Amino acid sequence: MEKSDLQTPWSSLGYITYKRTYARRLEEHKQDPPTEEFSDTVDRVVQASNKQLGCGFTEDEETRLRNYLLSLKGTVAGRFLWQLGTGTVDRLGLASLQNCAFTVVDKPVEPFVWAMDLLMLGSGVGYNIQKEHVQKLPPVNSAFKTPTRVNEPDVDFIVPDSREGWVALLGKTLKAAFLAHKTGRQTFTYSTQLVRSKGAPIKGFGGTASGPEDLVWGIGEIGKILEKRAGKTLRPIDALDIMNIIGAVVVAGNVRRSAQIAIGDADDIEFLLAKRWDLGNIPSWRAMSNNSVVCHDVSDLHEYFWDGYEGKGEPYGLINLKLSRKVGRLGETQYPDPAVMGYNPCAEQSLADKETCCLAEVFLPNISSKEEMLDVSKLLYRVAKHSLMLPCHLEETEAIVHKNMRMGVGVTGIFQATEEQRGWLDEVYPLLREYDVNYSKEKGWNPSIKLTTVKPSGTLSLLPGVTPGAHPAYARYLIRRIRISANHPLVQVCKTHGYPVEYQQNFDGTDDYSTVVVSFPFSYPENTVLASSVSAIEQLEMVKWLQKVWSDNSVSCTIYYRKEELPEIRAYLKKFYKTCHKSLSFLLHNEHGFKQAPLEEITKEQYDELVAKTVPITSMSSIDIGLDTAECESGACPIR
Repeated sequence: MEKSDLQTPWSSLGYITYKRTYARRLEEHKQDPPTEEFSDTVDRVVQASNKQLGCGFTEDEETRLRNYLLSLKGTVAGRFLWQLGTGTVDRLGLASLQNCAFTVVDKPVEPFVWAMDLLMLGSGVGYNIQKEHVQKLPPVNSAFKTPTRVNEPDVDFIVPDSREGWVALLGKTLKAAFLAHKTGRQTFTYSTQLVRSKGAPIKGFGGTASGPEDLVWGIGEIGKILEKRAGKTLRPIDALDIMNIIGAVVVAGNVRRSAQIAIGDADDIEFLLAKRWDLGNIPSWRAMSNNSVVCHDVSDLHEYFWDGYEGKGEPYGLINLKLSRKVGRLGETQYPDPAVMGYNPCAEQSLADKETCCLAEVFLPNISSKEEMLDVSKLLYRVAKHSLMLPCHLEETEAIVHKNMRMGVGVTGIFQATEEQRGWLDEVYPLLREYDVNYSKEKGWNPSIKLTTVKPSGTLSLLPGVTPGAHPAYARYLIRRIRISANHPLVQVCKTHGYPVEYQQNFDGTDDYSTVVVSFPFSYPENTVLASSVSAIEQLEMVKWLQKVWSDNSVSCTIYYRKEELPEIRAYLKKFYKTCHKSLSFLLHNEHGFKQAPLEEITKEQYDELVAKTVPITSMSSIDIGLDTAECESGACPIR
């Protein structure tokens, strides 16, 4: 098939989602530069796969990959769609393309600065704050004082106008708090006179600068936490707050939406109550992370854990580290993963300390045969594999990534796929494993410790309009809300086309004037499986089945449930969780209490009324779109 014959099967939200998130400015146009169309993006990705990553695709393989991408049968990760072929990849290598990252908070400085660095590069970051790790930190220096900003030349540190500069300021703050006996400094002064003003463009990653005030705010809040613990060790709740504040600073920095997962102990009361918004006096920055507990046996869970499932605050997720270390797909112990210490923010990728991971996606409902699925998977695998061999500015990260070569070739649209299409998963997986062994041997690389996954796929699945990941459709008719920086030029486009735009609301009811929420009417085909027709137990069974036939990492699926299902859910977990589930999260289908939730069910009449008031966005030739929202929104996985 010639490339010109292909028509990209966009959903009603597909084109605007692509333009918002992945279309780059065409640099050769100096005045009012247009952005790419999808064929331009695909050409850039395919060419860069050879020139930048060294994939060695033949002309025929290039043509097949291009056609698969254009026809939305598969896709590289969103990070790759945005970054491949740019100087950012040449400059930053491995870290520029990684979706997921994870660290253990067992040292006073490194985990926090590492997390901020990766978050500012666009990776979602997970972190383990179990007591056994956090208690290894030394006490906070009893004489520590929060650093003071003095915008004069004669200061201890002038913050460079760069990612490295912001990270360095955090590092110096933590060193003053924990390592004064080595550095001789219990506090210091700093200046932000070099940090560009609010609204200035950010080259490379795109977007605009927030100015220095959000950074100063974050350092001040972190300093307050450290001062309160002067002479004492940090608690896991303190580590959580510091990480969440870092996430809030990164969001303000307008590089992307900060996505985090905090993994704590199942009996840590302060951690379990950290997001009990109903109790009041909860810092708004705690919205920055999904929270989960490490648990092997649900009988060990504290009753406070279940309060979130009753609608009090937010329900926490479950992380089964023992099973994650023991098996790949269920029943396959030949692929152990003993160094796993946690997960990425959406909990589909098990990770070791300081490890990162890249993803790809197969749109299962659009695949026509088992042979085509294998071919798509192999081509996407090669792009991911070669990206993992890029150098990294973080030596420890480069070492663990090159050792494990972990990736996640995912599938999405599972509830929309036919029985025949779902049947290919168990057949294709061993063929992909065999391909990895041979390809790795040919290149002299390590085989990948993990190859496959199922992620929430909230953004990429919008392109063809398939159900996201392993989720049924939220509803036949719904409002899909998208968050965009308030000063982004796309906001005016949305207003002009009639889409409702409002400021994002904080948990305390105030408006966040830096971010707007745009509401789009959306619908699924008539015979799509809906969440209302699938019980929580049926969803759990789907997750278990996918863990058996496809994903050797994990299956990230937020289980929709109703309160009356909780006794049955608890009984199911008591029977199957220990041996069948690596990670789980849950969300009340209704009454979840989230303001401006990403998804809201509406009637057909409401849908028709909204559609009548809007004009579909089908062209935006002069808008400079950046990686503003990406895969995870407001610190949560897209589906949550």
